[in-house]
Amino acid sequence: MSPEELGAVLVALGCPQERSVEMASQLDKRARQLSGDGRQTYEAALIHLIGLMKQGWAAKERGF
Repeated sequence: MSPEELGAVLVALGCPQERSVEMASQLDKRARQLSGDGRQTYEAALIHLIGLMKQGWAAKERGF
């Protein structure tokens, strides 16, 4: 998945458009780091990280 594609997913989940590609690149880098230890796949790490981001945006919208 390209940073632009991942960025589009992030925007759909609440990420500001202007930061989406930058955040996508950071998520990709971190998912690769997490998958490098062999405990989880890149895809599982990316899904986990996206879920955390989604929770954060939801909390921000609720005013937390």
